Amino acid sequence: MLWTRWLVLLLCWGATGSEQQADERGAVPAEVRSDSRRERSPPPVEPLDFGFVPAAVYDTHAYYEPGSMGILFHMVHAFLYIIQPNPFPKDVIVKVIQQNMGGIKIEEWRKPENVVLLLQWIQYESGFLICATFGVVFVVLIPVIAMCFCMCRCCDNCGGEMHQRQRKNADCHRGFYTASLVATTIFIIVGVLIALAANHNISSQVKSTRRLINTNMRDLKTFANNTPAQVDYLTAQYTTAKNKVLSDLDNIGPLLGGRIHIQLEKSVIPSLDTALRMAGAKVESAIKAMRETKEALENVSSSLEVLQDGVGKLQASLSGERASLSNTLSDPACTNGAVSHTCNTIRSTLSQLGINADFSKIPDVNHALANVNTVLKTDLSNIVQKGYASFNDTPRLVKEQTKNIVAALPRVKGMLDKIGAEITGFSKMFPVEASLANFTIFLNERHKAIESYYPQIDQMDFYRWIACVAVLCMVVLVMAFNILGLLCGNCGYDKQASPTTRGCLSNTGGNLLMAGVGFSFIFAWVLMVIVTTLFVVGGNVEKLICESLANRQLFKIIDTPFLVHPEKRNFLPGMLFQNPNIDLTLGGMYRECYDNNGLYHALQLETMFNINSFLNRTVYNRDLAKVFDSVQVDLQGITLLEQAGRDNLINFANSGIGQIDFQVYLTEVNKGVTLIDLLSFCSDLEGQADQLPRGALENALRGHASSIRFIHREQVVPLEQAMSTLHQSVKQLQKTSNDLPVKVTNVLSAIDAAEYLIAHNASHVVKQETKAYVQGLVGYFKQYTEWVKNSLTTEVAQCKPISNIVDSMEIVGCSFIIDSLNTFWFGLGSCCILLIPSIIFSVKLAKYYRRMDTEDVFEE
Repeated sequence: MLWTRWLVLLLCWGATGSEQQADERGAVPAEVRSDSRRERSPPPVEPLDFGFVPAAVYDTHAYYEPGSMGILFHMVHAFLYIIQPNPFPKDVIVKVIQQNMGGIKIEEWRKPENVVLLLQWIQYESGFLICATFGVVFVVLIPVIAMCFCMCRCCDNCGGEMHQRQRKNADCHRGFYTASLVATTIFIIVGVLIALAANHNISSQVKSTRRLINTNMRDLKTFANNTPAQVDYLTAQYTTAKNKVLSDLDNIGPLLGGRIHIQLEKSVIPSLDTALRMAGAKVESAIKAMRETKEALENVSSSLEVLQDGVGKLQASLSGERASLSNTLSDPACTNGAVSHTCNTIRSTLSQLGINADFSKIPDVNHALANVNTVLKTDLSNIVQKGYASFNDTPRLVKEQTKNIVAALPRVKGMLDKIGAEITGFSKMFPVEASLANFTIFLNERHKAIESYYPQIDQMDFYRWIACVAVLCMVVLVMAFNILGLLCGNCGYDKQASPTTRGCLSNTGGNLLMAGVGFSFIFAWVLMVIVTTLFVVGGNVEKLICESLANRQLFKIIDTPFLVHPEKRNFLPGMLFQNPNIDLTLGGMYRECYDNNGLYHALQLETMFNINSFLNRTVYNRDLAKVFDSVQVDLQGITLLEQAGRDNLINFANSGIGQIDFQVYLTEVNKGVTLIDLLSFCSDLEGQADQLPRGALENALRGHASSIRFIHREQVVPLEQAMSTLHQSVKQLQKTSNDLPVKVTNVLSAIDAAEYLIAHNASHVVKQETKAYVQGLVGYFKQYTEWVKNSLTTEVAQCKPISNIVDSMEIVGCSFIIDSLNTFWFGLGSCCILLIPSIIFSVKLAKYYRRMDTEDVFEE
């Protein structure tokens, strides 16, 4: 752990980034919506692109795939699980460590709690203890059995008597023993091959160990060399936030005005749309009514002029026609008794040829028409467009009201440059480059020192390989005797030969089998000693260290609070920082480094080097806050209708057309143009003329009827049309005379409501967006500090090499060495166990191959 402590001391300066607290992230208050006063979250700040921190590329791939050896490794692991199925005794180990940190004392083990721990440990190790006991019994009994076997054979017992009894099933026995010995030999050879493969795997993986060491050292150098550039990149990116702030201040008109405009479209414009639509509808309705009124008034005025002029002309025409008709009736022919009655009848109707309606006394509507024309000169139709134009012109208005901010840009730039210089100066306070250069020199020296041991490691591995081969040669020697004995015995065996006359080759096979038995007794106990020792050591290392390291249970033991000392909570921070109260664990550090996070976060250096106060004091100081707080924008003073137009509407609403006497118009219109229908008068006149005898008088009367029809057609009909138009216009005016002032009043109310909405509700939005704009400027600095924090957590000084070292140690220690070692004793142990049936079958089978001194003789 020496290099780790050195590395930590060198990289503690990496706290140039601040960890923003949760209350800072949530410090922006919610704004009040302009139309409903409901809280809403501020708009998101535009994200800044700080680029990518220069990443370190590490070469170590801490992963091992055993290939075909994996089958053997899994087989050994399965065997160990059968022997030791108990879970990892974390609690027992922790208690043992805590009770014996002051030194192991024999008398302490007599305490009840220690006796319980001992019994728990024995229970956990029960499988290994049983197997180890079996191995010890094997080691003790094999020499004893060998001695007894030799003495027994010397006394012509245990197969030592050179006499073979004749049995009918002798061939069956010989075949069974031969097959059993062959099978046993094959299994022993398989065990030898397993052990030999494990032995060779250890030697071949020694070279891979060098590769892992070289790549891990290279990664540590990359880690040390790349960290200064990463920190320099962090400090340099302050310029990104600074330039963005200056740019936003320089373009405050379009930016803030655009934000206000967009937000108004979201919150105020819907309400304003409603208000303006209402105002627009009312304005359109009022304008339509005014135009209709104007048209009606114009019709009344024109119709009245036509009627006044036409009635005068009609009066003259009728008077002339009446005088002419009267002269005709004064003709002497009318004095005739039969005709005089008709003439008198006609003369009595002459008074009906006159004007009935008198339009000369009806007042004109010029005053009312002038009022309407005055109101219509007010541009009411542009009120809605003017309302929207006032919002579309927001950027220009903001620009005009923030000239002081733009003028203060040089001073703001000076403040930001000073802040950047303070940040850079703070990072230069630590001699990081020199320290990391020394660390690189230290790594080079350690690497050279490790490489200097390579020849010794190779030599030791060669000796180990020779020793393992020598051990396997003991088994191979026994197998050689068994195989040669089987070959010689089977090839030289003659069924026709008696036991005393067996051939030399058959006898040699029997002797070779007995030689294998002798060497089996000599080597079996030695091999079992090796197997038992390797089994106890390798098996426990696999179960207690390798498995616990693979499932990270070992880290949990080391990270147990108060493990080392009752007053020191955590082991790792106490060793690295002399502060055991820091919540830093070895398992947590390994996980962070395994995920390739930064060393600053993995070692929780923020607990010792938190720069929050520095950044809060430096990045956003009071002077800068005053500049930002001076941003003020107001939309007061926007009017949709000028005062002159408002006065015209008010005057019209007060006077208007309500003073017109519509009944006078209707009374005269309802009278009709003439006192009698001229067409009926003409028809009656022609009927009277028909009663007269034919002559000048009849023709004169018919001429007068035609003249009167002409007058009716040319003068009365147009006057009747004008009277109809006048009647309709008067009716329309009478209908709208009461509603029009109300509509004008509604227009004024709708305009007042829209202006109120702009003056009050929109102003809330403006204040809200102005505050959000200022918070956005502050947010750029928060983005920078947050980015620095995240970069320190995940990108700067990525400590993957540390977890790679742990994983490489696991690969070398467990996968390369322990797995191969366990596979070696597994194969060798199977050979030792199988030597027992090999001895039995060899002794039994040798009896059928060796030449006997005596044999059974049967006399007939």
